[in-house]
Amino acid sequence: MTDIETKCIHEGWKPSQGEPRQLPIYQSTTFKYDTSDYMGKLFDLEADGYFYTRLQNPTNDAVAAKICALEGGTAAMLTSSGQAANFYAIFNICESGGHFIASSSIYGGTYNLFGTTMKKMGIECTFVDQTLPAEELEKYFKPNTKAVFGETITNPTVSIFDFEKFANLAHKHGVPLIVDNTFATPINCRPFEWGADIVTHSTTKYMDGHAACVGGCIIDSGNFDWMQYADKFPGLTTPDESYHGITYAEKFGKGAYITKATAQLMRDLGSIPSPQNSFYLNMGLETLHLRMKKHCENALAVAKYLKSHDKIAWVHYADLEDDEYHNLAEKYMPHGTCGVLAFAVKGGRKASIAFMDKLKLASIATHVADSKTCLLHPASHTHRQLTDKQLAESGIEPDLIRLSVGIENISNIIEDLKQALE
Repeated sequence: MTDIETKCIHEGWKPSQGEPRQLPIYQSTTFKYDTSDYMGKLFDLEADGYFYTRLQNPTNDAVAAKICALEGGTAAMLTSSGQAANFYAIFNICESGGHFIASSSIYGGTYNLFGTTMKKMGIECTFVDQTLPAEELEKYFKPNTKAVFGETITNPTVSIFDFEKFANLAHKHGVPLIVDNTFATPINCRPFEWGADIVTHSTTKYMDGHAACVGGCIIDSGNFDWMQYADKFPGLTTPDESYHGITYAEKFGKGAYITKATAQLMRDLGSIPSPQNSFYLNMGLETLHLRMKKHCENALAVAKYLKSHDKIAWVHYADLEDDEYHNLAEKYMPHGTCGVLAFAVKGGRKASIAFMDKLKLASIATHVADSKTCLLHPASHTHRQLTDKQLAESGIEPDLIRLSVGIENISNIIEDLKQALE
């Protein structure tokens, strides 16, 4: 079996003799065919090929195949953003009148998507405290529950998701577990190995690694048996009249979920990435295994430094041995979690903001998880739209600073923190 470091470089695009060694950019909206009949077969999903980049593009598909290989899935698709990936992942199986369960400790944008926008579409989301015991969480399942959603490492509270607890609950109730694996990446965690059925990514973060392009990805394990729970998932298990009565689960087997998301959702909603952005993403993926190791090494050094500083109120980073999530991190991510940590400066919200404004190397930015050290104050920035009650439900303290530790020289990063604190 090829190791993951090699997959980062060689999966996806496999050139034949005389073809470009580097992934080509198929910067074309359309593709030529010699006969009308063959084009018709493409539109009927009876033949393989490309006809319009809004649905599929060879550059995009090569990069999706690489991410699929890294996660150990059976099929994958790229989207224009991580938000689009999470929306498609749920909407592909949960329509108006449906319900799903999500951890309350997720990224603020995803919380808004699930709790506000999808609510307007007639889809109900129940947010739960992911630390509750299984018997308490089970009470939130309903007859119309279609999925369970969580983040491997929550943004911005950096708590660790207990895969096995939620996978057992989801499967007991006949629904898939969907996990956003953005922060850990498949270098540090492969959720399918712990019972997850579908994985999403904001490829904008570590996968791209350089804050160059926005993107997302959905990967299907192929393990969930849609036909076993046919009544719950009619979109996959009953005929789609827009494709002459195709039943995805019967015709495409393990590829059913991604085929439906591509042929139906991408066809109608069109959140496709540009081939140029996918090319940049592929470049980032080639060094993902190198960068993640350095991010984790630097973040642990920063966490230890902050933990020992008398002006720091608290530090959350699961790779610290005394962190409350350390045992879960050791179980699911024994080689390190990520380069993101959370902490607060003594003196409350104002003190935390004053500290941030004094940094010189680290930049205040909406972004997270790229090569440069950056940080933000979620209550003032990414989660600004949440009420105090919603912030509390998400476990976000008003003084919390999210620090994304880059791959600069560690002594320079710590010196910047030191001068700002002083």
